[in-house]
Amino acid sequence: MARPLRIEYEGAFYHVTSRGNEHKKIFYSKSDYEKFKHYLKEAKDKYGYLLHSFALMTNHYHLLIETPNPNLSSVMHYINSSYTNYINIKRKRSGHLFQGRYKAILIDRDDYLLELSRYIHLNPVRTEMAERPENYPYSSYSDYITREREDIVYRDLILGMMSRNKKVAIKWYKNFVEKAIGIKLENPLQKVYAGLILGREKFIKEVLNELKEGSLDREDVSHRRALKATYSAEEIIESICTNLDVRQYEIINNKRKKYRDMAIFLMKKSTSLTNRQIGSLFGNLSYSGVAKANQRFSEKTKRDNGLKRKIEQIMSNVKG
Repeated sequence: MARPLRIEYEGAFYHVTSRGNEHKKIFYSKSDYEKFKHYLKEAKDKYGYLLHSFALMTNHYHLLIETPNPNLSSVMHYINSSYTNYINIKRKRSGHLFQGRYKAILIDRDDYLLELSRYIHLNPVRTEMAERPENYPYSSYSDYITREREDIVYRDLILGMMSRNKKVAIKWYKNFVEKAIGIKLENPLQKVYAGLILGREKFIKEVLNELKEGSLDREDVSHRRALKATYSAEEIIESICTNLDVRQYEIINNKRKKYRDMAIFLMKKSTSLTNRQIGSLFGNLSYSGVAKANQRFSEKTKRDNGLKRKIEQIMSNVKG
């Protein structure tokens, strides 16, 4: 069964959601909503994450989370497991409350944080659970537009994107959200890349370049091929030629074997191409020939720090 890749780093932003098992309820009463918020607070105190927006619906929830420390898995495990135990004890049930693992989408803050915050706060209106977002008691919208605030929500960043003046920021944010009522806005989550990343192409490539070596080698990783497609073969070869003063035909025709092996290594690391597809670029090099070249160069990078730095320079200059 395919499993989503978890990408964690300092200062990451996520849209996190989890649904009830078989789409059943996860909240049964007002006290359940309050208990879930209690666990949000405990996780905040324990792990130091920031909750920018939330909406707790009947059978699922939406959270907009920032992790100053790379610990989203710990945060979400604490919240979901604590709440599951609470419900199981209260309702004298056993087993899973949530449907599989939580879904976390990595967010490009500059491009999508405001838009996603609005999307979350309007969710009760879209699902006809409230006529207006301020009428829904189980979201963070009231924290943004009133003086009554819960200490689990950090609103300063999003309001600061509207204006440096707090009163003006609140007014503009309220207008930003409520002018969209009744308008069919494009769902920002439809733009998610490989089920995992929401942002511009540059952001996506920056994130994928930070993946730990080997993290995409497991065949059960969801969207594995798309996640490996950071760059094209042409972009990689062009960057090698530019940075190392070598000609393209020398690489393609195996005139400079070490550079051919370098190109193969980087294509395996940063494209979705198969061994056979890579081999076709180098005079129909065999499947095993590509695998051996990749392994040979990989071993060199482990022993040669200068070569590692050269690889980093080449990839930083790829024109994506």
